[in-house]
Amino acid sequence: MTGAKGGIGGAIVTRLEHDGWNVHAVDVADADLTTREGNRAVVDAALARFGRLDAIVANAGFQHVAPLRDFPEERWDALLALMLTSPFLLAKYGWDALSASGEGRFVAIASAHGLVASPGKTGYVAAKHGVVGLVKSLALEGAEHGITATAICPGFVRTPLVTAQVEAIAQEAGISEERALEEILAPQAVKRLLEPEEVAGTVAFVLGEHGRAFSGVPLTMDLGWTAR
Repeated sequence: MTGAKGGIGGAIVTRLEHDGWNVHAVDVADADLTTREGNRAVVDAALARFGRLDAIVANAGFQHVAPLRDFPEERWDALLALMLTSPFLLAKYGWDALSASGEGRFVAIASAHGLVASPGKTGYVAAKHGVVGLVKSLALEGAEHGITATAICPGFVRTPLVTAQVEAIAQEAGISEERALEEILAPQAVKRLLEPEEVAGTVAFVLGEHGRAFSGVPLTMDLGWTAR
């Protein structure tokens, strides 16, 4: 489980441990997931700790908002490394162990931005679209090995990342944070933030007995965003 500290990641760890999973929780202080070595170390550490690998949940990520002309190229590289290349490497390095488990699961926390786009989020949108495509390919390759792959695509979730976006929009536009939140939620039919525990519950479902059919698909929980 990557991106395990706070927000969505923390809620997923709490829920999975409650459900009886042994979770190897990894965050930025534990491994550099923008490198091959860091991703391999995460898989090796989980196998050394538990002796098997039944599921991988790729959740690590961050956001950078800027117009294309001003978008820092190093931020583009970092976004794709963490949110697209890292899930690929985790799947690659953990593939044999997932296969050996007999019913391996790969789950990527994507986003509604894996299906639609917003201005100023070029790197994030590209990475999330890419991880949805990755999951589709993993599902096709994994079927004969008993491995399923699913992308969870939530709308805006009450996390420090979203809180920071609300604050930045309010400051830049000279409006209240309440008004800024209304602007962020404009694409959604239901005007509220998801709670991290809701995403965690969806992950738990996908990893559970009744989640085996959800392979090769983006599982949306976006409060009507992509219905438009």
